[in-house]
Amino acid sequence: MQRRLLLGSMAGIAFASTGLVLAQQSKLIEVWKDPSCGCCKDWIAHIEKSGFRVTVHESGNNVVRAQLGLPKKLGSCHTALIQGYVIEGHVPASDIQRLLKDKPQALGLAVPGMRVGSPGMDGPAYGGRHDRYEVLLVLKDGSSNVFNTYS
Repeated sequence: MQRRLLLGSMAGIAFASTGLVLAQQSKLIEVWKDPSCGCCKDWIAHIEKSGFRVTVHESGNNVVRAQLGLPKKLGSCHTALIQGYVIEGHVPASDIQRLLKDKPQALGLAVPGMRVGSPGMDGPAYGGRHDRYEVLLVLKDGSSNVFNTYS
């Protein structure tokens, strides 16, 4: 009887450990950026504070953005990849979490350009300024829809 209980407990621990590893992997995000970009570093800090684990590639993002199929007109200073979704620019962590929960048929999310007030572009250097901006859901054909709006 004790042996069955012990084996059952060990199986439960193994299952829980596997779930923990999968949960950690699901929060792993790869980021491509220019090594000297300060706002990219600040966006990465924002993402990490929200529980994402980040792998950074300091090689710029233009080539990888094109390889991932994101239209140039939606570009920004960094490109990320998580669970097969492209994340372009200063997308808030809460929108990435919603994307991963909803799992839409899409290429990913983008905040084109450099929007003051977005995560990574919201530090003291910007004097509290917050411009209105949209997070776009980028479809696989390159078109986009508004996913969220901030002001």
